[in-house]
Amino acid sequence: MAGGVEGAVKEVKSKAELDQTIGEGSPVILHFWASWCEASKHMDQVFSHLSTDFPLAHFIRVEAEEQPEISEAYSVSAVPYFVLFKDGKAVDTLEGADPSSLANKVAKVAGSISCGESAAPASLGMAAGPTILETVKEFAKENGSPQERTLLPSAVGDRLKKRLEQLVNSHGIMLFMKGSPESPKCGFSQKVVDILKKEKVKFGSFDILTDNEVREGLKKFSNWPTFPQLYCKGELLGGCDIAIAMHENGELRDVFKGHGIEISNPSEIKATGPDGGRGGITGPSGLTAALTSRLQDLINSSEVMLFTKGKPDEPRCGFSRKVVYILRQEKVKFGSFDILSDDEVRQGLKVYSNWSSYPQLYIKGELIGGSDIVLEMQKSGELKKVLSDKGILLGESLEDRVKQLVNLSAVMLFMKGTPDASRCGFSSKVVNALKEEGVEFGSFDILTDEVVRQGLKKYSNWPTFPQLYYKGELIGGCDIVMELHNNGELKVNLSE
Repeated sequence: MAGGVEGAVKEVKSKAELDQTIGEGSPVILHFWASWCEASKHMDQVFSHLSTDFPLAHFIRVEAEEQPEISEAYSVSAVPYFVLFKDGKAVDTLEGADPSSLANKVAKVAGSISCGESAAPASLGMAAGPTILETVKEFAKENGSPQERTLLPSAVGDRLKKRLEQLVNSHGIMLFMKGSPESPKCGFSQKVVDILKKEKVKFGSFDILTDNEVREGLKKFSNWPTFPQLYCKGELLGGCDIAIAMHENGELRDVFKGHGIEISNPSEIKATGPDGGRGGITGPSGLTAALTSRLQDLINSSEVMLFTKGKPDEPRCGFSRKVVYILRQEKVKFGSFDILSDDEVRQGLKVYSNWSSYPQLYIKGELIGGSDIVLEMQKSGELKKVLSDKGILLGESLEDRVKQLVNLSAVMLFMKGTPDASRCGFSSKVVNALKEEGVEFGSFDILTDEVVRQGLKKYSNWPTFPQLYYKGELIGGCDIVMELHNNGELKVNLSE
């Protein structure tokens, strides 16, 4: 029990036990928390101190993900989260890490120690008792208190700007990410960490999930709305996609060298992932090859894939319900897997993704995160941007997307690679035939999108590639195109 007096805070193990306590009529303050959430840990210290200052109230902790029935009953979708009861009824709630608001709300429900005194410890009120004051002051110093930001808006602007400048310049290479390099909290952050390790450079990092002031301020400071953000000598390079592209074409190493960043033994740099460093997820050690392959297949079975407790129409926890609701709000088509139905997948995916809880949301094979992160991304508009950047069409079926693609150009070639860099001999032959005929055409590299690749096979009822279309209608594959070309009929068929 973090920071509290033993016995002052009670853990409940069932909804029946909780209902019985609430039904007694005494004030009850219920704290939903998670051991992996830093904000939860801070607020749990505050919660424990409050329990000693308000001895007539019941202070109850619920580990949100371990008690899905209770979490779902109170629509808990993020932690820390508090529900306050009086006379057997829920009278107030609080979401997020706000110590003074919690103290005020508790005082209203449980009664102030000294009549007429404020219970806002961050504003130096004493009703919450002296034991909590030091904790809240320390919390405010580390994280910035809401009251301070409200009272000093003009000063905060200069203070925050100075702080951000110090942070981005604190290391030659500085990464603002979700989580830490040892424990990233999203797939995009994981990817940039892997790239920097492959580049053999030393870098600093900052977990933006621990400080909302830095997180929101940095978006404006850099004019870059998403994370991770990678800086070199105080200059923003970009996010995950840019870092990947710069790494793959060698530009990232050139930038580092140009700015005097020391690179250790560049000749020894090797791609460690199973995809040769092309941007796929690296299979972690400790899992069998068969399980790793199965997890990869599941993750990539849909462009947007949700591993959840229960099914989308019947979620078994409030967190899962929330993410399903968000995806439906955004009109995203998604696949799902009920981790309660397969313990091998449930335990294996925790190791594979280095993410200990559920639900887990993946986009194009990349881990986005759990309920808290998805909710934050939706509120900030970041989720919609990520979906758009990844080519996820909202409110459209795969068939609609394929139809749109085959009609992008009057003559449309679906091939392996690009016209200037074909990745198979058959694709190269069709490209050369079209060029010899002087036909202008659009193209799509089916190696870049497995969902389109498989969807196109069903759409056209044609199992191989390349596939050539004219005005949305399939002409055929390599053999048919070459036969038409050799007979002088290709250009005629593509101009009718």
